[in-house]
Amino acid sequence: MDMTARGTITLTDLVIDTNFGTYGPGDVIPDHHSLDLTLIVPRTAVLIPSDDMAHVFDYDPLIADILQLAHSGHRATQEWLMAQIATLCAGYSQIEGVEIYLRKTPVHGGTGTLGVRVFLNHEDLRQLVAIA
Repeated sequence: MDMTARGTITLTDLVIDTNFGTYGPGDVIPDHHSLDLTLIVPRTAVLIPSDDMAHVFDYDPLIADILQLAHSGHRATQEWLMAQIATLCAGYSQIEGVEIYLRKTPVHGGTGTLGVRVFLNHEDLRQLVAIA
């Protein structure tokens, strides 16, 4: 088991303004899409030596990038936006891994949540940087 110390930064239930899918008559159109994001960062970005922003991972620019990306146009699938978010995360050198969970609701009869999830480690992220 890998016992390397690391930290996480977790964002949950962020409602994002985005446009997915193609819907016909009688199809259920989701009310909203939500994002959960867990970033794996060096433990030194969480267990900081003093109360100073210079020591932490500043997640605000990443969230702004994600929101801008989500709002940038129509996509056929949630998976494509997820791939784009993963590529954004890969561009931040302090992010050593990420879990992304993107979901929509409702799915049927005003109920249900349907989502896609991916886990990427450090090597996965570096491969995304190489092909971007």
